[in-house]
Amino acid sequence: MEEYAYILDYLPQGAPSTGFGKKEPVCYALGAEEFKLFELVPKAGAMVTIGEKTFIGKDSDTMKRDIIDHVKRRITYNDLTITATSELEFAVTDIVLADQEKFIGFINNAQAISMRKHSLEELPGLGKKSLNIILDERKKGNFKDFEDLGTRTGIKAPEKLIVGRIMLEIQDPDRKHYLFIQR
Repeated sequence: MEEYAYILDYLPQGAPSTGFGKKEPVCYALGAEEFKLFELVPKAGAMVTIGEKTFIGKDSDTMKRDIIDHVKRRITYNDLTITATSELEFAVTDIVLADQEKFIGFINNAQAISMRKHSLEELPGLGKKSLNIILDERKKGNFKDFEDLGTRTGIKAPEKLIVGRIMLEIQDPDRKHYLFIQR
C-alpha cells in the first residue's frame, strides 16, 4: 500500500475528459514504493507543487494529509496528461536516488531467470560484457551505492539502468517479467 506519492501534474479545473458540470481539481501522482499511478483529489485551498512528495496513506492523524484529500482512483500510464508523462522519469529518478539501498540490494542479490538469462539483463542498456563485470565485482563484495557500482564497473550513471527499467514496467502493462513493479 502506498503511503507517499510524487505529484506529476495538477489540474485545478479538473480532468479534461470529464463531462460537463462541476469539475473537481485533480492531481496525477506516482506512488513512492510500488510505482502505482493515481488520480488524487487535493484539499480545498491546498498549494500543490509538481514534483512534490506528499502523504496519501491512511492515517488517523489527518494532519499528515495536508495536501491530498483522498485518492480518487488508480490509473494507467495511458491516462496521464502530457505534463505528467514528462514529469514521470524525474519522479522515478528521485525515488531511486532516495532509496539507493533497496535498488543496490537488487543489483547485489539478482539471480538468473533461466539457464540463458540473468535478471540483470532485463535492465535496458546492460549487455553481456557489463553483466559479467558486475558479477565479477560482486564476488569481491557487495556494492555500497550507485557511486561504488559505477567506480568498480565503469558504468556511468548506473541509476539510469534502474530508472529505465522502471519506466518500461510503468509504460507496458503486458511485460513478461516485472522486477520493481507489482501488478
